Amino acid sequence: MKLSKEFEVGASRERAEAVLAEDETLTSLFPDTVTEIVSRTARRRTARSRYKLLGQDGEATFHFDTQPDGSVKFEKVCDGRIWKELSGRVTLAERGPKLRVRIDLEGRTKGFIPEFTIKAPLQKQIDDMARALRKRMEKR
Repeated sequence: MKLSKEFEVGASRERAEAVLAEDETLTSLFPDTVTEIVSRTARRRTARSRYKLLGQDGEATFHFDTQPDGSVKFEKVCDGRIWKELSGRVTLAERGPKLRVRIDLEGRTKGFIPEFTIKAPLQKQIDDMARALRKRMEKR
């Protein structure tokens, strides 16, 4: 399953890259959860979130890797309950006076979890991520 979301902001590329580098940005990507950064290295930050999905409480760990071009790749550490794999990327592209921000998510669910049951929650997640990024990038 693949999902994408694009939006434009009035922020400069430098501003957007700085926002993507902030721990608070990463934790804001999961607004309905308790999320914290649990480790960091030069280019990688690891976040842990507590969530409720399909009526079950769970904990998710994500690795966020800053790329040389300022984009951020991320992947979920899959626990085997729902996802076989889930990864994504936040990329930036200058479009005249605006900056286009694109979020891509790609994942495969376990065999006993039909993708249509997880698509709506995943679409909500990507919409929440876009809203959080837009708010932080346009903040002056």
